[in-house]
Amino acid sequence: MMMTLKMAIMTSCQQTKPSLLRCDDVISGNNLLLSKCRQQKEKVVVVLGATGTGKSKLSIDLARRYPAEIINSDKIQVYEGLDIATNKISEEECAGVPHHLLGIVDPETDFTAGHFVTTASMTMESIVGRRKIPIIAGGSNSFIEALIDDRNNEFRSRYDVCFLWVDVAMQVLHGFVSDRVDRMVDAGIVEEVRKMYNPNADYSKGIRRAIGVSEFDSYFRAEYSSYGDKRTRAKLLEDAINETKVNTCKLACRQLEKISRLRNVKGWKIHRLDATPVFQKRGREADESWEEMVARPGSVIVNQFLFNIGHSRSFVSAADSGRRVTKRSTEMVAATL
Repeated sequence: MMMTLKMAIMTSCQQTKPSLLRCDDVISGNNLLLSKCRQQKEKVVVVLGATGTGKSKLSIDLARRYPAEIINSDKIQVYEGLDIATNKISEEECAGVPHHLLGIVDPETDFTAGHFVTTASMTMESIVGRRKIPIIAGGSNSFIEALIDDRNNEFRSRYDVCFLWVDVAMQVLHGFVSDRVDRMVDAGIVEEVRKMYNPNADYSKGIRRAIGVSEFDSYFRAEYSSYGDKRTRAKLLEDAINETKVNTCKLACRQLEKISRLRNVKGWKIHRLDATPVFQKRGREADESWEEMVARPGSVIVNQFLFNIGHSRSFVSAADSGRRVTKRSTEMVAATL
């Protein structure tokens, strides 16, 4: 089956116009890129977590402390469009950190785990070729698992990996997710989804699989057919928003279950960072708590990971000269050497 996807290896969060590649062509290039294993493994950092826990924030914090670039592993955020519904990180939030596989796939096509493995592998090759560290961040654990535990063991034969898990108590996270959906409504999610509404659309394909799309179907059908009065349509809109909240919370639960399986059944060494106290604070207190509970401990773990591999010292030296690494983190790592 032939399909096109728009892919570009970006030099910044500001997207350049990508060229069209056939998925068949992308897949055929995978063996060529991964055919030779280096004697000394490169390093990759993977940031896991349920939706809304702060994976993107941590990945950017780390990328600003080290010479690193970020690869998106969210199966919905890879698609172009619906920036509000898919909760894509903004250019301002990127803080100048290069992001890859973010908003570059035709929204009408299907981007599979196989496509992700191929494009992510090529992107990692490009990043390490620039003497930078790939940081993979996103909520699609099936994509990450397909990449890490590929059948031919190609990833693990080439890369050492450090897993960080941003965790938030589910009861606290559910409250945050509900509030986030309300903010998305205020930001214009209804208008955004309305622009691509199609009464004959297949919600099992492409970007329409995103939470916050199919939930509004009944509301848009009533709107376009002039069904019901103003009160009826207002009730349908309220139901759509509530359904979006419920389905997002269900997604968070599924993501947590998958991370637990990767950790407890598959034996992945995953470092848990408890961000629950952060979500119970506001403003400056929340920022300070994030630094203390998540960003700084995460940096310590990554430091230890890099120092344990001989040639990683070149990365840390580059970070010391051109990036922000906390003094306390460096001292804690030095004490372990």
